Amino acid sequence: MRFAAITRIWALVSLMIAVPMLYGEEPAAKTKPATAPDFALKNYDGKEYKLADLKGKIVVLEWFNYECPFVKYHYEKAATMKDLAAKYKGKNVVWLAINSTSHLTTEKNREFAQKHAIQYPILDDRTGTVGKAYGTKTTPQIFIIDAEGSIVYNGAIDNAPIGRIPENEEYVNYADKALDELTAGKHVTTARTKPYGCTVKYGK
Repeated sequence: MRFAAITRIWALVSLMIAVPMLYGEEPAAKTKPATAPDFALKNYDGKEYKLADLKGKIVVLEWFNYECPFVKYHYEKAATMKDLAAKYKGKNVVWLAINSTSHLTTEKNREFAQKHAIQYPILDDRTGTVGKAYGTKTTPQIFIIDAEGSIVYNGAIDNAPIGRIPENEEYVNYADKALDELTAGKHVTTARTKPYGCTVKYGK
């Protein structure tokens, strides 16, 4: 009887330890990070961008949808993505937005970029090929690729969907934290978080 009680208590303690890992930050994996799938996508101006051409640089992929309120917040209420892209522009970092929405139009991408003075491309992935290759679920969702071509961060831009910081927590911009570590020659300490936002509108 006593052994069974101890077993139940130990199981409960183990669950309490494991649950935060499912929903909060995840430390960098001890195994080698996954290699980022290569791609070639065009911007709304027709210029093609290939990941292979950016080898040796840190690349940020921001999954984007001009219709998503979670994305629009970061451009209309805050300047989260633009500020980060500008902050790290001179530090060997390339920022690329990718729109995998099946019904997107390049003209709408262009209009959004002009309206919000976005200086980086918004790449057309309406086929969903690249989004699915990366396993992208939401907009926004951020992937950070190191200079060797490995995905070292995958998840939310921050811990404040539409500006709402969880109770009893301080604001954390996960992408900023990861980029700060990478550009300082350090390992990324938080490799994965749970992304939030709208589901990616892939075609059927």
